[in-house]
Amino acid sequence: MSTYKIWFNRWFSVAYHYIDMIRNNEDGIKFEVYGTHPDADHVMLANCDYSEVEPKFDTDGEYVQYCLDFCRKHGIQLFVPRYKMLPIAKALDKFEELGVKVLVNRDAELLEAIDNKDDFYEICREKGLFEIPSFYTAKTPEEFKDTYEKLKNEGLGVCYKPVVGEGGYGFRIIDDNVDPLKEVMAPSYRIPFQRVYDGLKAAGEFPELMVMEFLEGEEYSIDCLAKSGELIAAVPRRKGGGRIRILENNKELIELAEAFTEEFKLDYIFNIQVKYNQGLPKLLEINPRMSGGLYFSCLSGVNFPYLAVKLLLGEKVEKQETKLDIKATFLEKEIILS
Repeated sequence: MSTYKIWFNRWFSVAYHYIDMIRNNEDGIKFEVYGTHPDADHVMLANCDYSEVEPKFDTDGEYVQYCLDFCRKHGIQLFVPRYKMLPIAKALDKFEELGVKVLVNRDAELLEAIDNKDDFYEICREKGLFEIPSFYTAKTPEEFKDTYEKLKNEGLGVCYKPVVGEGGYGFRIIDDNVDPLKEVMAPSYRIPFQRVYDGLKAAGEFPELMVMEFLEGEEYSIDCLAKSGELIAAVPRRKGGGRIRILENNKELIELAEAFTEEFKLDYIFNIQVKYNQGLPKLLEINPRMSGGLYFSCLSGVNFPYLAVKLLLGEKVEKQETKLDIKATFLEKEIILS
């Protein structure tokens, strides 16, 4: 049996788990794992057969060329990108010329729309797929103030985040009742309006922001595995208190994932984030990659990372049975780096 060379570029630390899951696959397929990251001590690299420190690049084009050169130099057959997914997706034909299969959706235009939350909210609203939070966009401090006041006048709590961004970067809840001492001693995601407004004015320029309805209810991540518009597995995962995570048999969210998959035909692996407000699940964002908490969803009995790779290899993957209604937590584990 041949051994596949697979490369992870600049992933989160949880990729350590995903590498293990791919290695320990049910089919006994062997993988030689390559990893790169700008941080030589990044924990993911400790679980790779070969690792390399990524140089710094000024443009997307330079980074894509680095990826192509890395694949050519090391004979990479499977590439699992996290960093610069969109520029890599736009250059898929160049990777395919090298014989490299890339775990990224082929529709780069769709990925670009997903990357821009403002645009994608409008697309989903038009299609009637999700309930969408009330939101406005702001490019200037005055626009930010105006949109904040519009939402407050609608009787809504307000939060904001960059229109283009990943994960929780830049997300804040506007709360004028924050205890000043608590804010200094224990910084949180809550911040008074005046502090935000003054900061934006002082900055002069800032990334376009979505100023939106703050959703008070439970937050869910739905980890999905799919191919050609068919949902193969979906696991709704809810955050409990502290470190608790619950894999929940939420039929409403599984049906939402099925409708989304049929409409947009995202391939391989992706994550849908929603949050409830007044009994309705409203869309937060789509992550067209393995999520940071995917290793919890694998407790359902579905080896998401390996099955995504199996689909990438062109193999048939049957619809998966999932074990749900599982409560789990996590703890730290020591990893020797050298």
